[in-house]
Amino acid sequence: MFGALLRHYRELVGLSQEALGFKIGFSKSQVAMVERGNRPPKGDFVPKADSATGAGGALITAALKLKFSHLASWFAPFADEEAKCVARYEYESSTVPGLLQTEAHAYALHRAACPPLHDDEIDKLVAGRLARQALLTRTPLVDVSFVLEMSALTRPIGGRKVHRAQLQHLLDISELRNVSIQVMSPHRETHVGLNGPFVLLETVDRRRLAYLEVQGQNFLVSEQPQLGILFSTYGMLRTHAHGLEESRELIKQTAKDYEH
Repeated sequence: MFGALLRHYRELVGLSQEALGFKIGFSKSQVAMVERGNRPPKGDFVPKADSATGAGGALITAALKLKFSHLASWFAPFADEEAKCVARYEYESSTVPGLLQTEAHAYALHRAACPPLHDDEIDKLVAGRLARQALLTRTPLVDVSFVLEMSALTRPIGGRKVHRAQLQHLLDISELRNVSIQVMSPHRETHVGLNGPFVLLETVDRRRLAYLEVQGQNFLVSEQPQLGILFSTYGMLRTHAHGLEESRELIKQTAKDYEH
């Protein structure tokens, strides 16, 4: 099903399998195998193919719906809403959020999973995560905001080289006009987000949702007053965090610490 959809959009824009592979950094044989259904797309194949073929998110949505995306069943309802939301806000205290991770960073995280995952499972999980990142550049643009603790920026997951590339990726993403990345000062004694990370969504029909996850336990929040409290909490976090430019400078300085 996905292969047929990929071929449809590829042929609409007049690209051969070889030409599409060249544009997205994959071989002709890899494109052919995906189109035939012989193998699932790996890495950032899906978002790059969606962009190269002008599919407008159709390939990404299909990837999230199909088995090879390997989104956990408990995450699928949230992912469905996320893929079509108009606004998304996230507070994270310990790791770089999935929407901001490089492929190498995502692989390093999944390789540290407990219990250990098979390589094929890791490939599929990373592919699903990278496919979701198309939200950042989707048309129409989504209002996206992150508040990150410094601890999420200083742990060198994957080693110094991978971490330095991850920090540079954050800087690159922060230049998107619809994306805001703020860093919480490590010197602030307390703030309203100390109960833990969370994600907020505003759906296309203007409903609000929240998603919370800790140690493999997760749930959606869709009812008041908890939902209103979380949105208010995020608003206060943004006022407590550094501004956009100051946050960029902190990320730049942190990246320099990993240059050697």
